[in-house]
Amino acid sequence: MADRLDCLVVGAGAVGLAVARELARKGREVVVAERAEVIGGESSSRNSEVIHAGIYYPRGSLKARLCVAGKALLYEYCAAHQVAHRRCGKIIVATSESQLETLRGYCASALANGAGALEWLDGEAVRELEPAVAALAGVHSPSTGIIDSHDFMQSLLGELESSGGALALNAEVTRIERDGDRLRVAAEGYELDAGWVVNSAGLEAPNIARMLTPNAPAAYYARGRYYAYSGPSPFRRLVYPVAEPGGLGVHVTLDLGGQARFGPDVCWIDRIDYGFDDSQREAFIEAIRHYYPALDESRLHPGYTGIRPKITAPGAPAADFRIDGPAKHGVPGLVNLLGIESPGLTASLAIAQAVAAIVEGQPRI
Repeated sequence: MADRLDCLVVGAGAVGLAVARELARKGREVVVAERAEVIGGESSSRNSEVIHAGIYYPRGSLKARLCVAGKALLYEYCAAHQVAHRRCGKIIVATSESQLETLRGYCASALANGAGALEWLDGEAVRELEPAVAALAGVHSPSTGIIDSHDFMQSLLGELESSGGALALNAEVTRIERDGDRLRVAAEGYELDAGWVVNSAGLEAPNIARMLTPNAPAAYYARGRYYAYSGPSPFRRLVYPVAEPGGLGVHVTLDLGGQARFGPDVCWIDRIDYGFDDSQREAFIEAIRHYYPALDESRLHPGYTGIRPKITAPGAPAADFRIDGPAKHGVPGLVNLLGIESPGLTASLAIAQAVAAIVEGQPRI
């Protein structure tokens, strides 16, 4: 007979751990099944580690609502649990006349989303904030920050375990089937009889979803490269160009030690592959020089890659987050988290609250 369990969360990234923690804090019996031998080894650690303000997303979208709510929760959590972070701010810059209208749109969407007002900067004001940056204009987002995502995930895991939850590593879910109003899950030779399964498998979430919901969207993968920049950083805050299709453009991020890195770009791939292709280095350099013409390319070194878990094909409009509970797909006890790309890290604690509300029978979305 399969072991009975109240809640199984599939995937131990930032969102999965946040969901599991929230459910455990509400008194649920929770186990997190992670196919790898470490937590958060994919999307949750292969990103820019930015706490986003909530600027880019359509008004009323889940991305907008959960990013703004999650940002507040995340800053509060980091302060209360001594998670390394810094509210450093960022500027988004226009380097051509054609981009100025986009910047104005960002100001409007930030206000509409409740992300706070953005400060308009002319070219001279941009240089005063960031002397190395060349731009016609920019906007300043003071609530944007950076976080140590590993520190955050370790803290979530500690909170989960102190609330009675458990983590199972090397536990890849290979089958989920309906068994009346419960779900039977096979993972690495074990079988579990779960009341709820929360599919937070990131890049694999669409494939997990299709085990029970055949109409779930397909998975698409957008890989991005990050280059480290050796030596002292010429920047004091994050610097972003106007967003591009598939991502937010090759931007400057800082780690908590003040070291600069650039990325990510966008390369659509047909399978999960974290290989670093340095053959397109010149295109990467050109993208940076639009706003940082003094770039010393000898200081640019291959760093790492990340993959965005997309649920729309290349060229299609970006999809909103999907938090699909039984009211959406008709399968009792199943919650699918689909397309949880950026700003998923920022929104993780708000996503966790939304999932817990579904499990508790009080959905908010």
